[in-house]
Amino acid sequence: MKVFVIIPAAGLGTRMAPSLKGKKPVASKQFTELGGTPILIHTLRRFAANPQVSEICIALRASEIAGFRARLQKEPKTENVRLVEGGENRQQSVANAVRSIAAADDDIVLVHDAVRPFVTNEIIDEVINAAQKHGAAIAGTPAVDTVKQVERTSEGALIKATISRERVVLAQTPQGFRYALLKRAFEEATADGFVGTDEASLLERSGHQVAVVMGSARNIKITAPADMELAEFYLKTS
Repeated sequence: MKVFVIIPAAGLGTRMAPSLKGKKPVASKQFTELGGTPILIHTLRRFAANPQVSEICIALRASEIAGFRARLQKEPKTENVRLVEGGENRQQSVANAVRSIAAADDDIVLVHDAVRPFVTNEIIDEVINAAQKHGAAIAGTPAVDTVKQVERTSEGALIKATISRERVVLAQTPQGFRYALLKRAFEEATADGFVGTDEASLLERSGHQVAVVMGSARNIKITAPADMELAEFYLKTS
């Protein structure tokens, strides 16, 4: 069994824009520097260091491939890293990467957010093991706040119901799948014009159960300027 990792990194990261006011624009949030190193490089290092990973495929905007390939030359252990052109959204980027890998049906494919640089080996291994056992698995954390279901109106949101926290998890990445199941789910979504919020949603729609393993509060997704302060703290204490 081989383990392939797909990192979709073709997004623009518009929520990071406020941090760029008055400064030279940064191409994408995944290239924002954290401790002097692009966030995407921090993320890549986590998977490059995992002995179970056979290949890493990063989906980038076409205009950023050459520059990132040059940056990779400064990194050790990148001989198993491939770059592919991403799409207009996350789902298209991951689909392009899925089509580009030479995987067997039972190989495991992990998909991980480019801007989650603090994932641990333990989480990676647990998702791989759960995906082997169940066919599909994600990392997730329990909800600690009270969860409300709302209805959006012209005057704001109105609460419709309170959802039991015991029935809710906050999805993280990596998300792992047997290659054949992931490929089929993408093909079905493409045929029906369905766009999901993550890869697990495509498997759910395809009728396959998805297991959840424990993630971590430190496995944050850096999407807004305020997240950078917490990321800098985690970097110093990791």
